Amino acid sequence: MNGEKRLIVVVGPTAIGKTALAIDIAEHFGTEILSCDSRQFYKELSIGVARPSDEELARAKHHFIANLSVVDYYNVSMYEQQALQCLEKLYETHDVAVAVGGSGLYVDALCNGIADLPDPDPELRDKLKKEYEQGGIEELRFQLKFLDYDYYQEVDLANHARILRALEVCYMTGRPFSEVRKQAQKVRPFQITKIGMRMDRDTLNHRINQRVDIMMGCGLLQEAKAMYQNRNLTALNTVGYKELFAYMDDEMSLELAVEKIKTNTRRYAKRQMTWLRRYDDINWIDVDSCTSSLDLAMEIIDKKNETQF
Repeated sequence: MNGEKRLIVVVGPTAIGKTALAIDIAEHFGTEILSCDSRQFYKELSIGVARPSDEELARAKHHFIANLSVVDYYNVSMYEQQALQCLEKLYETHDVAVAVGGSGLYVDALCNGIADLPDPDPELRDKLKKEYEQGGIEELRFQLKFLDYDYYQEVDLANHARILRALEVCYMTGRPFSEVRKQAQKVRPFQITKIGMRMDRDTLNHRINQRVDIMMGCGLLQEAKAMYQNRNLTALNTVGYKELFAYMDDEMSLELAVEKIKTNTRRYAKRQMTWLRRYDDINWIDVDSCTSSLDLAMEIIDKKNETQF
């Protein structure tokens, strides 16, 4: 592999159209796509994670889509290693590859690598787990907000496992998790061009609300019912499923559960944009004010080719 190989990374908030643009770019270059969306790894989840349709998957070969079971153990370090191996093989026959996803942590792993974090301390982990059991996730959120406000603004605040891990690093290193994680970024043996998609918040919120209604019409409730027995798994502690599990547990009406899915998805999109705004290497496309995202993306890619090669 050499520096003439290129990875085009499409990022942006949920429901903005990243999949469509990534496929258009992949078709233009006759190449393949790596998913960086941790919700789409699981073969049992389709509707609720907006997995690409069969027609979309047929247009460009995808990697890391429905490649795991919800019961499988998986982490971002494993993804980094496997994704780099996938790229190495892909670059044997292609000069360009495409990556797409809304999971910022997994995009970072692919582009920059994961910092070598300290191994968990069993005693500290037990202490934090007890605090979680006694005080709930609010107790963990309170500690994280105090110790690392930057990461607090970015993390999925419903994901207690990620909050626990961040707190472990904060307490073990005496430094914010977000700071430790940024250290020692790895140099990749390929050029990276990041293309970010953004739009007016009200327009995006409307798209999110519409997509949730479409998901419900396509059978999201039935998909969630099929996963109910696994509801305590980390993979299922995600927007679209946890709200419907609460409905099945008679904690709220179906109407309220759907409204909560919309609200929580909008909040998730906001956190995604907060994460992405930290970077100065993203080339932004304003989706709601352009006629063709692909045309703008190709202009960016061509310009980067001229300046880097």
